[in-house]
Amino acid sequence: MAKAIMIQGTMSNAGKSILAGGLCRVFVQDGYRTAPFKSQNMALNSYITEDGLEMGRAQVMQAEAAKIKPDVAMNPVLLKPTNDTGSQVIVNGEVQGVMSASEYFRRKKEYIPDILKAYEKLSAQYDIIVIEGAGSPAEINLKQDDIVNMGLAKLVDAPVLLVGDIDRGGVFAQIVGTVMLLEEEEKNRIAGTVINKFRGDKRILEPGLRMLEERIEKPVLGVIPYFYLDIDDEDSLTERFAKKGKQAPLDVAVIRFPRISNFTDFAPLEYREEISLRYVSSPGEFGNPDGVILPGSKNTMEDLLWMRQNGLENKILHHEKQGKLIFGICGGYQMLGTWIRDPLGTERKGDVRGMGLLPVCTEFWPQKTRTRVQGTFFRTEGFFTDFSGVPVEGYEIHMGAALPEKNWGETAENRGKAAESPVLELLDQTGQRRLDGAFSGSTGGCYVHGVFDTPEAAKALVTTLMRQKGLDGAQVQALDFARYKEEQYDKLADIIRENLDMDAIYRILEKGTG
Repeated sequence: MAKAIMIQGTMSNAGKSILAGGLCRVFVQDGYRTAPFKSQNMALNSYITEDGLEMGRAQVMQAEAAKIKPDVAMNPVLLKPTNDTGSQVIVNGEVQGVMSASEYFRRKKEYIPDILKAYEKLSAQYDIIVIEGAGSPAEINLKQDDIVNMGLAKLVDAPVLLVGDIDRGGVFAQIVGTVMLLEEEEKNRIAGTVINKFRGDKRILEPGLRMLEERIEKPVLGVIPYFYLDIDDEDSLTERFAKKGKQAPLDVAVIRFPRISNFTDFAPLEYREEISLRYVSSPGEFGNPDGVILPGSKNTMEDLLWMRQNGLENKILHHEKQGKLIFGICGGYQMLGTWIRDPLGTERKGDVRGMGLLPVCTEFWPQKTRTRVQGTFFRTEGFFTDFSGVPVEGYEIHMGAALPEKNWGETAENRGKAAESPVLELLDQTGQRRLDGAFSGSTGGCYVHGVFDTPEAAKALVTTLMRQKGLDGAQVQALDFARYKEEQYDKLADIIRENLDMDAIYRILEKGTG
């Protein structure tokens, strides 16, 4: 059975996910078969595994760092918020339904057998399991029947590293206060603490570190500096949204919906030197971009109405009249059609008029489409000609389907039929060949998350935008984003090795909680 180490934090965004990913890469570099684990994740960025199951992207990042394929066992319970008080509950990759926060709190203990089964599966296959907690173990209102912090540590008998974020200030109070609120048995599970996101001269910090060790009787195992690496983080706490666009010839605006999901779709574009990618949530931020992307949404109808009410829809419609690129992915694609229909109340019962830029209509139904796909962009002339025949691979995860506008009202027999000008020719993991998406003028859209992940697809987008702007796109290169991510994980491992006492970490692994 695998040895385990658990990363818990004094608060959300203390850096648990990235630290866990860095440890995964260090352990793999040192020759250990390593896997990540998070019993319960709350996120709108999700992923479809090779066997068609849904899991959180943070554990996908950690699996990539560990150089293994993502497995739903790494994240057996996923909560996808639908509003401020409720979430879609996904267990072992399958939707269980939408629950209020209070209902889930009452029922979460029911999922312990699933959590333990998933953990035991990984433990039998790997040498080391790096476990990530959620929020803080000192959230005393949530400690009853805890399944993700100290409750999980007890279930799998894992030692804990407690991480504090010094960049927000008050890190010593964070750590001391957290420890004070724990039960004696829980305190004993803490093998050491880590100070994260430090800027400045570590020597100035030394007196405080010694006092901290004396106060809580736990060693400080490292001070991790604030660093800038291009690695996926928890979606609800990402700093990507606040980034200023860099100097680049192309300006791309991504609409930041209140319920934006799977914005990891745009990481390959942020990486391109030709593109300054920024997230906008108001008309005042819109500016005059070269391209606009409408991302996925956990509540397509509500986010479309939000955009209509705050004026962003008018900005996008004006952008289209100028003949500039617009592309929608999943929920964003649905919004670009003529109507969205929800007869059963899957999202918001009733009909909502779409933006009318693509000749498709969407109907929601309770079943969720979950599949990995590969294929090519449809051969096309006109605005999107640079995409013709370009390879694509990714995954679909959506409720309902977009149907050709001419088949509106005949949904039962036409579900899954393609628009007259489809975007993609696909092969899904069941072996089914089909068409997806729609083109119209300078507007396009499809259901595939990761549609720009291949080097060729990202290059086609850049070339199209350059041509639209009258710039020479002949020198645009297809860049290997997968290789770039590998370089980022190796740099992360270097930072961990330089600033964390890895000898002490290995001793903790050997000793466990004994």
